[in-house]
Amino acid sequence: MLGVGLDVALYPDHQLHFVALRSVVSLLMLCMALMLRATWAQRHVQRITFAWLLLPQVMISWMIHVTEGPVSIYYEGLNLAVFASGIALQFSVWQCLTLGGITYLMYFLACYTHPAGAAWQGAYAVNSLLLIFTVIASAVCAFYNEQARAMMLQLKGELAEKNLQLKQSNRDLADIKGQMLQQEKMAATGTLAAGLLHEVCNPVNYCLMAIDLASEDPVTQASPALTEYLADAKEGMRRVQYIVSDLKTFAHRKQGHCDEMAPFPFARALESAIRLVGHEIKDVKVERDLRGDTIAMGDEADIIGVLINLFSNAALAMRQLQDRKPHLYIGAVADGARLRVTVRDNGPGIAPQLLGRVFEPFFTTREVGQGLGLGLSISYGVVRRHGGTLVADSVAGAWTTFSFDLPRAAACPAGFHLKEQP
Repeated sequence: MLGVGLDVALYPDHQLHFVALRSVVSLLMLCMALMLRATWAQRHVQRITFAWLLLPQVMISWMIHVTEGPVSIYYEGLNLAVFASGIALQFSVWQCLTLGGITYLMYFLACYTHPAGAAWQGAYAVNSLLLIFTVIASAVCAFYNEQARAMMLQLKGELAEKNLQLKQSNRDLADIKGQMLQQEKMAATGTLAAGLLHEVCNPVNYCLMAIDLASEDPVTQASPALTEYLADAKEGMRRVQYIVSDLKTFAHRKQGHCDEMAPFPFARALESAIRLVGHEIKDVKVERDLRGDTIAMGDEADIIGVLINLFSNAALAMRQLQDRKPHLYIGAVADGARLRVTVRDNGPGIAPQLLGRVFEPFFTTREVGQGLGLGLSISYGVVRRHGGTLVADSVAGAWTTFSFDLPRAAACPAGFHLKEQP
């Protein structure tokens, strides 16, 4: 509507017609803009916008036709609309070229249907070249605008994805932090307990000595019931003594990470591990199958830790099934220079897609707060440090087996050392 000033200044004879035409076109354009609020119109935004731009082009072309033809100053209005399509609006290259082609066609018809006609040289030729240049420039701008919009959308998508990953990482870190705090408290409790082990041994020894002395008393020997009671008390104190001894063995750690290996009976390490997890496997049938010379070389405390981890995992898995009696098989057989150890349970097994990830650090199928997912990863490292390999095999719904090998004492030369863990 601001073009009314041009109508009054340049073509006063046509000003009433032009004002009326501008009013009608402006009203139609306003209706199209309001139409975009409708749900059905939002699916056709680009088509409506294209028609919205064609309305002033039709009006300007008619004004050129009824005024001075090729030399009419209204020609500049055609360029403005074409430029707007490529710069201000989200038009594609083909939409800009289509709008430019239709605009030029309307300009051609307006000039050649003018009463005075139009020659191919002069103002028409210059305006045609400028209009073609405007169309090309608009298409180039639209091309780079499309590239920029595509890159912006891609960056927005990547940013949204990274934000989701960051939120998930923050949640995981918060869970791990809570679990690490719990582990630190457990470690502090373990350190305190290790310091108390020596103090426990003394009263246990005093009790055993007192029981032995009481057993030799003639009054005790004359009473079968009292003798039986003292024998039960002695057996209970022996069990306490074994547990203390097992804890001291398990808590013992040598300095450094490249210590000389020492021979130890695998059967002793096995029994220590079973006693230490006795509360977890009290309802589990444990089958031992030790064949041949099972004297191994290595860090006995570390191997007890590996066995405890395997037994605890097996007990937790077997408790998930109520329709079968839990059974745990532990086998060890001498095979040349190596001792082959197998731990097998009849639990629910491990899904094939998860079997290859069980040794990954922080990978766990337990609920949040029930484990860090480090037990098998640490056990894998311990077995590697002994020159062996920890392998998992399973059939979902049937069983799970963990196998590893250790060096045998009879096959190890003097001065054999633990491997440094990478």
